[in-house]
Amino acid sequence: MKEFYTPAEAVGWPGLPRSIRKFNELAEREGWRRDPERARKRAGKGGGWEYHVSLLPGVTQAAMLLAEEAPSARRADIAPARGESGIWERYERLSSAQKQACERRLKALVAVETLTAGGLGVAAAARKIARREGVSAATVFNWRERVCGLRRADWLAALAPRHGGAAIVRRAACDARAYEALKSDYLRPERPGFAACYRRMAAAAQRHGWAPIPSERALRRHLAADVPAEAMALARQGRDSAKALFPAQRRTRDHLTALAAVNMDGHRLDVFARSPDGRIVRYHLLALQDLYSNKILAWRLSESENKETVRLVIGDMVAEHGIPDAITLDNGRAFASKWITGGAANRYRFTVREEEPQGLITALGIAINWTLPYSGQSKPIERAFRDFCDDIARHPAFAGAYTGNRPDAKPENYATKAVPFDDFRRVVAAGIAEHNARPGRRTAIAQGRSFDEVFADSMAAPGTIVRRASEKQQALWLLAADRVRTRKGSGEIHFCGNRYWDRALNAHGGRQVTVRFDPDALLAGVRVYDAADRLICEAACIDDAGFDSIEAAKAQAKTRNAYLRATAETKRLHAALSADELARLYDATIPSRRGAPAAPETPRPKTVRMARPLRGAAAAAAEPLWNEEMAANFSRGLRLIAGTDVEEDFGRG
Repeated sequence: MKEFYTPAEAVGWPGLPRSIRKFNELAEREGWRRDPERARKRAGKGGGWEYHVSLLPGVTQAAMLLAEEAPSARRADIAPARGESGIWERYERLSSAQKQACERRLKALVAVETLTAGGLGVAAAARKIARREGVSAATVFNWRERVCGLRRADWLAALAPRHGGAAIVRRAACDARAYEALKSDYLRPERPGFAACYRRMAAAAQRHGWAPIPSERALRRHLAADVPAEAMALARQGRDSAKALFPAQRRTRDHLTALAAVNMDGHRLDVFARSPDGRIVRYHLLALQDLYSNKILAWRLSESENKETVRLVIGDMVAEHGIPDAITLDNGRAFASKWITGGAANRYRFTVREEEPQGLITALGIAINWTLPYSGQSKPIERAFRDFCDDIARHPAFAGAYTGNRPDAKPENYATKAVPFDDFRRVVAAGIAEHNARPGRRTAIAQGRSFDEVFADSMAAPGTIVRRASEKQQALWLLAADRVRTRKGSGEIHFCGNRYWDRALNAHGGRQVTVRFDPDALLAGVRVYDAADRLICEAACIDDAGFDSIEAAKAQAKTRNAYLRATAETKRLHAALSADELARLYDATIPSRRGAPAAPETPRPKTVRMARPLRGAAAAAAEPLWNEEMAANFSRGLRLIAGTDVEEDFGRG
């Protein structure tokens, strides 16, 4: 490290002015030039004064020493950066009162620097500021030592009190076995009280000789400091409570368009309604929501979440607006049914079988996304259902029929009325229409518009492409599907207590077919498809008849005779040639009786060998089994037994 510095070399260092003029004024004021041993005229070109390093402030000497150890570092970078020495981590753990104390100390040091820059000596400036702050001058110099060699930006953190912040807190000693028993007892899903856990642990400590055992308050502090909040929530309140401590994902929808994606779910309304048959029920609202605009596209009321209503709601949306590209479904049985998602490879429920029919969504080519079980955050429509709890369920028209959303939130007039179904549906329809048309929506996409306006604007945009369903595709949602096996022989179908048949089913007897039908009109017939989903026929429902009904028997006979006549006509059309015609057709290939061609001569070998005569058993085997002598003997025997005449030639030939 150098011993003498010129004003040009000294300016800019911590604790010194930043201009040569101010530095010279400081040297003149402090009387540095009156010390011949530590101040001298510069011998080089240009002259001027040089000052010994001992005349410079202590903070300057420390900074120069650090710069000497790291010569490549700049003057402003010789102090540790923020966080390198841990001073800022310590500062951030201070309380607000301790941080305010740091700010007061920093202001005091800045005031000392200002006074010294104005010409006052360091000691005098420190005494003056110490009196103003109510501390001793030694305390001010102590603060100056703390910031010595640090960058000006790090002074605030360096002035932190030594007794707080990151200081190690002394803990009361506790036997490790006792502490583990206490933690294990407290971190249980039954959520026992800490006092009860401490008493059990203390009693066990006396029996087992565990020592030392701190006080209950001390162990409370230890447990709060050692066990993280998320681990505490998981152990005592369950996985859902711990999961709630993790921030939810915020998903944007700016990249979507109308009908690019929809989501569907069901909600049980908190209203007692009277069904058309007089029963009092709480209806479920099954609704479809557009993810881009938040508009409710289609909805229906049902006594339960069932696959038939789900199918009809999807059909209403497709018929009214179009086919979406993707749909987000709840994993309930009504939505994962094979009638809705049959053929999808990623269903949560039910086994996917190769022979099961294609469901409505699969047949329409809609991508399926399943929500996580018990995850309301995955379904934006839940936000709309929450609005319906207030806007619809608490409507004045439902006064006395509102049930409350919890067992302990029942109103005073609970169950005093049940709303007729027609009135109930009318109010629900009006509430959903108002929900879609309400202006001033504050979503990122609506920007003050209503959901109806957002949906209409997106549908009219040039970049929105919506698929429409043809008339033939409408059968996919107007009829449900199931896999049945036809009866052998006739091929008739027994389904839902009814019988269905058509002539075309004769060729599919005993085979599995897909039946599509309208649950509300089972007597209207069914549509039957083969394994490749090709239409076989539209089978009519066969009515049952009374055992003694003559009219039904006549009608059945008439229908059967017509069927036989039609079958005979079909057979005649297919078998156009009679047997005689076939005989004449094939006569050219059958040998005629006259002038039949001679049989082909059997080929003979050119060389033959005489066989040797047979002897013994072989000769006996070669003898004929029946000859004339044997026949005559047999005839005489019969005459003797029967006493009748038998022809002499019996048995001949």
